[in-house]
Amino acid sequence: MQKITIIIPVYNEIKTLNQILEKVEKTDFCGLEKEIILIDDGSTDGTKELYSTLSYKVLYHDVNQGKGAAIRTGLKEATGDIIVIQDADLEYDPVDYKDLIQLILDNKADVAYGTRLNGGKPSRAFMFHHLLGNKLLTLITNILYNTTLTDMETCYKAFRADFIKDITIKSDRFDFEPEITAKVLKKGARIYELPISYYGREYAEGKKITWKDGFQAFWTLIKFRFVD
Repeated sequence: MQKITIIIPVYNEIKTLNQILEKVEKTDFCGLEKEIILIDDGSTDGTKELYSTLSYKVLYHDVNQGKGAAIRTGLKEATGDIIVIQDADLEYDPVDYKDLIQLILDNKADVAYGTRLNGGKPSRAFMFHHLLGNKLLTLITNILYNTTLTDMETCYKAFRADFIKDITIKSDRFDFEPEITAKVLKKGARIYELPISYYGREYAEGKKITWKDGFQAFWTLIKFRFVD
């Protein structure tokens, strides 16, 4: 039987971790055997105390290094044939992964993205500057890499394991998203997009990405267009 690895970076998510794990457990990942890997990225809010009650593989960073670094750590331990990344907050619903995974199982896609901006699923209204920044970064991606994505910054991405493991990820923080997009496009990936639900958080609710990450994403897209 084929296996799917769900990589979950965790940083100070004591309020949401158990809820998202319940959702992941209830989700039918196209009948695949599930491997769940948690990477605690230096949590300081008590999240670490939850792990003793869980039966999943947990990897630890002594200090906060960022989402990209956590994913890089998780990929080293992943043994699944398909790999997906699930944030530990509640902005995304794991049930939306099924259709993305099916595209890979049907050998239509090497990489499948869940788009929040293509309609058809519930989506909480974006903060305007986040929406504007996302559209601008996606436009830059399409120009630089000759593609037609609608939501480059989406966190819901599914990969053939052999495809993503052949890519060296250098970004440590949220610039993982533009880097992985740049590199799969340069590698000639068959990418599909499908609509997903989005339940975005505000900063008061624990959202961590800021306008500074937008500038870093812009530079990352340009940098990896011309270097590995």
